[in-house]
Amino acid sequence: MPDAPIDAADTDRGAATDRKVVEQEQAEIRDFVKGLSTDDIKSGNWFTKLAAHAMNSYTEKVDWQYFQERYAGVPADAVVDQRIKMAARYAALEGGLSAGAYTATVAATIGSLGGASPVAVPAAVATMMVDVAFVTQLQLRLAYDISVLYRVTLDVHDPEDLWKLIRVALTIKSGEAANKTVVKAVPALVRPLVKRFYSGSALSAGRALPVVGKHLLQRNVIKIGIPLVGVPLAVLLNRYTTLLAGRHARAVFRNEARVIELAENLSKRSQHPQLMLWVAWIVIGANRKIADDEALLMRHLVRLAREQHQVVDERLTQLVDIDPAELWERIDAESGV
Repeated sequence: MPDAPIDAADTDRGAATDRKVVEQEQAEIRDFVKGLSTDDIKSGNWFTKLAAHAMNSYTEKVDWQYFQERYAGVPADAVVDQRIKMAARYAALEGGLSAGAYTATVAATIGSLGGASPVAVPAAVATMMVDVAFVTQLQLRLAYDISVLYRVTLDVHDPEDLWKLIRVALTIKSGEAANKTVVKAVPALVRPLVKRFYSGSALSAGRALPVVGKHLLQRNVIKIGIPLVGVPLAVLLNRYTTLLAGRHARAVFRNEARVIELAENLSKRSQHPQLMLWVAWIVIGANRKIADDEALLMRHLVRLAREQHQVVDERLTQLVDIDPAELWERIDAESGV
């Protein structure tokens, strides 16, 4: 997403306008990349800087109120779908622009990590970094948009929430999926070349660079290393991985929104919020296994009991094994139960 978010209702503005938006974002990312040191890139510290660059000002502009003012009455699912499609378009367009910037010499430089002029090496790295940073920022902001639309609160200044956003937006699962399907995605005539490139020395050398995550590096090495196929492949892979990231974020945050909604309904209906926590916990632990959704439900029930009913149960907090007899005693002690 651009720093000033584009409304989902404007997604039919035309290719020329889309290209202008992408080129403006590319220019900003290019300035960001120019500010990176060689050590930033080699150490992977570029990603820490990008996360701050991508999210700090963005989250000040984009909140629930932002979307509510523009899409009042529109179901979240509809807006999320449009923003995923828009991000995929931007990613594809940027992929074509970046791949077109590579020359055969620059591509060979990335592939062999040597043999080219000193001028070509920084140019190759900078061009690759613009593409990687653009798509990474796009997917981070897309995932954040989706969390906001489903009213799942994330504080990007909180390390735990930021790491959650990163895991969702740049999921390893989606990278692995892209890796497994990339050979099927390219034209049949060049599939043998792709397979050789994956197993060649270029990928082995690339893995030594912590500049990007494994799946991002593989995707970019392939995009720039296959002559004549680089541009269409870059377009396809940028679009595909962004769709995967968006759909994964939708699945994660929509599910969490459902759990929050359930917790809110239970808390709202309960006349005995403290007892509700005990009953919920004994039901969740009945089979001695706690699923992620169950743990999430309990966390939100405790939060709502505290925020809505001013109930904080220290006894439950310290409990290891719940005794059904103690629960029945609590039920008997409550009037109207």
